[in-house]
Amino acid sequence: MSNFFGRDGKATIMLTSGDQAPGFELRNQHGETVSFSAVDGEYAVVYFYPRADTPGCTTEAKSFRDQFAKFEDRGITVFGISDDPVADLAAFADKYDLPFELLYDPDGDVGRSYDSYGEKNMFGRTFDGMFRNTYLIAPDGTVAHAFEGVSPADHADEVLDTLTELQETA
Repeated sequence: MSNFFGRDGKATIMLTSGDQAPGFELRNQHGETVSFSAVDGEYAVVYFYPRADTPGCTTEAKSFRDQFAKFEDRGITVFGISDDPVADLAAFADKYDLPFELLYDPDGDVGRSYDSYGEKNMFGRTFDGMFRNTYLIAPDGTVAHAFEGVSPADHADEVLDTLTELQETA
């Protein structure tokens, strides 16, 4: 783990390469319980996003959708996590034909465990919410790479490029 200064200006801990990835069980856009342990032995992408069907989150989700076949061909599971209710996740997935799991983290507990949920300030309001972070999880369940405060456009390409680099050096 390494220290960094979060959006609230306070020093926080960000998961880094080699850290054990926290497990989770959350409901997906269909209301079904999905467990992180189901991908043991495979690479996985866990990306956190603030709000379904907003411009940045839609751009990011479409980036993963458009590259999904490449993830699937490599046996990589993609999880998108937010604190949006299941009904909002279902509408978002249907509207943009998203082929991967969108997961509901109602209290931000999973987000907190990945240092991707906390105090935010926007338009003079302070509230708790998801940060736009992504984790590439290795087959042994450790963090292979952490992307903090990502840019939504072409993010899936960035993750695929990093995965290629990791696999070439392994």
